Amino acid sequence: MVKVGLFVRLQAKPGKENDVETFLRDGLPVVLQEPATITWYALKLAPSVYGIFDTFPDDAGRQAHLTGRVAAALMARANELFAEPPTIQPLDILASK
Repeated sequence: MVKVGLFVRLQAKPGKENDVETFLRDGLPVVLQEPATITWYALKLAPSVYGIFDTFPDDAGRQAHLTGRVAAALMARANELFAEPPTIQPLDILASK
C-alpha cells in the first residue's frame, strides 16, 4: 500500500525539451531497480514543463529514492537542462487504487 509520494516539477530550458524527455525516459531502468518505488511516472505537462510523480510505501522508501541514482543525476544535470531548479514536493497519499 502506498502512503507517501513525490511530485517534481521541471521547467526545461528553451531548446532542451528533447534532452529532458530523453533524460526522463532513461531514468526508468534505474527506478525499476528501486524496490520501495511502487509507481514512477515521467510526465509532460506543457510544451516545456515536465514532471515526475512517484509513490512509496513509507517515508524510508521515499528517502531512499531521494538519495538514489536518478535524484543524483537530476541534480547533477539541473543547470544544463532546466530553466529553474526542480521543485520537489513531498506529499501524503490519502487514497489510491
